[in-house]
Amino acid sequence: MSKEYEMVIGLEVHVELATKTKIFCGCSTAFGGAPNTHTCPVCTGMPGSLPVLNKQVVEYATAVGLATNCTINQNCKFDRKNYFYPDNPQNYQISQLYYPICVNGGVEIETADGGKKTIGIHEIHMEEDAGKLVHDEWGDSSLVDFNRSGVPLIEIVSEPDMRSADEVIAYLEKLRQTIQYLGASDCKLNEGSMRADVNLSIREKGQTEFGTRTETKNLNSFKAIQRAIENEKNRQIDLIEAGEKVVQETRRWDDNKEYSYPMRSKEDAQDYRYFPEPDLVPILISDEWIEDIKSRQPEFREEKMVRYAEEFDLPEYDIDIITANKKLADIFEATVAICGNPKKVSNWLMVETMFLIKDRGMDVEDISFSPENLAKLIELTQSKAINGKVAKEVFARIFDEDIDPEAYVKENGLMAVNDEGELKAVIEKVIAANPKSVEDINAGKLKAMGFLVGQTMKEMKGKADPGSVNAILKELLGLE
Repeated sequence: MSKEYEMVIGLEVHVELATKTKIFCGCSTAFGGAPNTHTCPVCTGMPGSLPVLNKQVVEYATAVGLATNCTINQNCKFDRKNYFYPDNPQNYQISQLYYPICVNGGVEIETADGGKKTIGIHEIHMEEDAGKLVHDEWGDSSLVDFNRSGVPLIEIVSEPDMRSADEVIAYLEKLRQTIQYLGASDCKLNEGSMRADVNLSIREKGQTEFGTRTETKNLNSFKAIQRAIENEKNRQIDLIEAGEKVVQETRRWDDNKEYSYPMRSKEDAQDYRYFPEPDLVPILISDEWIEDIKSRQPEFREEKMVRYAEEFDLPEYDIDIITANKKLADIFEATVAICGNPKKVSNWLMVETMFLIKDRGMDVEDISFSPENLAKLIELTQSKAINGKVAKEVFARIFDEDIDPEAYVKENGLMAVNDEGELKAVIEKVIAANPKSVEDINAGKLKAMGFLVGQTMKEMKGKADPGSVNAILKELLGLE
């Protein structure tokens, strides 16, 4: 009888904070600058340069800690973590080992069977990011970009409480939503502002001892994380069943090949020769400061979901999609405040907006159109100034360029023709030109109505209201 195994998974989640400047210097944290242009002596580790702590980093870390039910260490400090790597300019990293800013928290996730489970958070600590190695595909070399060096991070270290890839994704989605709602980070995995390292071990079901864990890095999407977990689970089971030992090591995931390979043996804390950071004073977080940060906490997703059901009377499905991302929820609320039509706003966001996001290969966070212009479009369709087909075309322009729909419709002659006399004359012409379709309709083949509607819309260059066309057609053919 084959043995049954279970995974034991803990995550180290690195989140780049949304400060405008780095953690210990005034350099920009903006993503995408030319290599090595967002740098100075401090973040490139020049001798004699001294760090100065960015207060906003402490505020964001505290806010995330409060939102994830952590205890805030009101007396905390930084430590120096020593390691040698090409993208680490100082040959050490300023981090927190002994007194991290947040400890003993947890977030609740929904499991695959619809139940609830709390994933413990061991700690959250502040640290600086390293630079980035850029591997030359054509030559046997790597280049270093230090723009990311010194960007502020929080590292969220979970307890080993997850038992499946689904639980891992649910936990990451909960963290991402919480942090985005706080405005502490945009949490874009594709840009590296949220990165997860997966610590995974295998043990026989019913066993209480942990197996030997590995850490898998280079995971920049939820799909990659799921694939890497399944791959590592199977790799470890194969080793165990072959009588071999799992080696504690750090592995790099190649998502294109769907394969991981060892990078280095997994270090323990003593390998980093931590000691208190001599260039920074301890941090004292007062009760008043914590209360001030608490008072500025936003309405989180769970609270929004309850309010949307009561205030806007939206279906649960709509609420679930809209509140899953703060940017979408903000656009929804702002648009409803202008046009007062929550269901119409919800439909435009859930259908056309989501389609265009996917079509353009974007993230929800990249949406740039204004609620004002979406509200104007909805008002144009409600008043039948434009029909549905034109509305979709106009919305695509709003989505891409945030154009004013009222001005665009007028400039391009897209206003619907609501002159009943003009519309009736065109429909009479269409009926006269298509006697076979009229015959089919009189014989009960009502599908031919669609052809006549299409011909009318063609004659009207798409500017008629299909509902009005249908009504007049039925009247003229005596179908009412």
